[in-house]
Amino acid sequence: MSQTKKITNLRRLKLSPKINPLVEQSLSIRVKNSMVATKMSNDLVDTKTGEQHNHALIHTLKVVDNQNFVKVFTEGVRKAFELNKTEMRVFCKVLEIYEQERMTGGYADSITLCWFDGGLNGDKIGMSDRTFQNGLKGLLNKGFLSPKLRGSFWINPTLFFKGDRVAFITEYRRNKETEQDRLEQEGQQRLIK
Repeated sequence: MSQTKKITNLRRLKLSPKINPLVEQSLSIRVKNSMVATKMSNDLVDTKTGEQHNHALIHTLKVVDNQNFVKVFTEGVRKAFELNKTEMRVFCKVLEIYEQERMTGGYADSITLCWFDGGLNGDKIGMSDRTFQNGLKGLLNKGFLSPKLRGSFWINPTLFFKGDRVAFITEYRRNKETEQDRLEQEGQQRLIK
């Protein structure tokens, strides 16, 4: 795939002195191995107040092979849910088992996780029963799985899926400093009620 660079002649710029042409359009550009798109939007609505919030959206699309997709997906889930090392190891093993499940209705809705013969579903996985149970507790507490029957668990279809696309969205909000915060930074003590 050849990539041609757009060369701008600074002496022949198309001027727009009264209207900013970048306000109402979204922009998509190719950078090295990905595509970046930008857009201003007010699609976010505060459900409590009904107030719309403007936000800038910068979307990067990267195409990766199968092996790297799984790595990117699991790393994104680890960061988003702040999984510890044990939870991450168990998540990866559960994901492997999930990948082997038969699909019904577009996805597998439950999996069997039994510890026997010194391993998960009889297969050695390089951890003790106690370590596995600790990781499993973390995944249950964080909504990855939900008990169905003894040794059988419902899966969260947004975290276990057999699709080929995933988007991790991180929204950054500026911390709004109150007058009280400003006064405290200047040394004034907070009044206790």
